[in-house]
Amino acid sequence: MIKIAVVGASGRMGQTIIEAINQNDKVVLGVALDKGDDLSAMVDQFDVVIDFTRPEATLEYLAVCVAAGKSIVIGTTGFDESGLAAINKAAQQIPVVFAPNMSVGVNLSLKLLEMAAKVIGEESDIEIVEAHHRHKVDAPSGTALKMGEVVANALGRDLSKCAVYGREGIEQPRDRETIGFSTIRGGDVVGEHTVSFFMEGERVEITHKASSRLTFANGAIRASAWLKGKSAGLYSMQDILDI
Repeated sequence: MIKIAVVGASGRMGQTIIEAINQNDKVVLGVALDKGDDLSAMVDQFDVVIDFTRPEATLEYLAVCVAAGKSIVIGTTGFDESGLAAINKAAQQIPVVFAPNMSVGVNLSLKLLEMAAKVIGEESDIEIVEAHHRHKVDAPSGTALKMGEVVANALGRDLSKCAVYGREGIEQPRDRETIGFSTIRGGDVVGEHTVSFFMEGERVEITHKASSRLTFANGAIRASAWLKGKSAGLYSMQDILDI
């Protein structure tokens, strides 16, 4: 039985992960921690950490996992370049699953987006719209950025150069080489993402809507179980789902 440590246990996502663990017969809750608790003092109580907290906290938990030789599943978003570098370095020593979205449906959508971009991307104006609850602090969402990255890579573009996050003050026609992002924040929206490929006379839209955080929690637990016996490395949900 795989023992899981849930950090940020009193938060919305933490509570949902604990609920999902209790519904799963392949894993067990080893320890639940909140801010101020010392993960390093509990390394004998878990095999893998599931972390959906904040970048600064994640990097602290990551360091503990490296020192103890434990695996970690990271669903946290909003890392800067140094944070991403730290994750990549840690993955040289321990197994790390790092995904901006643990949902099976979202990761299937990423594959569909790659296919769509290769077929119609060059003839399309591409726009990404995402909506989340009022408490989400990073924008655009990590999932939206990942979707943009997948589309850009399929088209041989660099997202850092072709992304447009706002059009105020841009007084010129839309550049087809760009990928636009729009962000909505309000209410209790769990997460909605739509990528639209606008062509002359038609458009294709790929949409994912999450109605419960359990979809992310179950994906993280699936990732935790998949890590058993894996060697050090940086893994994504694409690896876990084999798509």
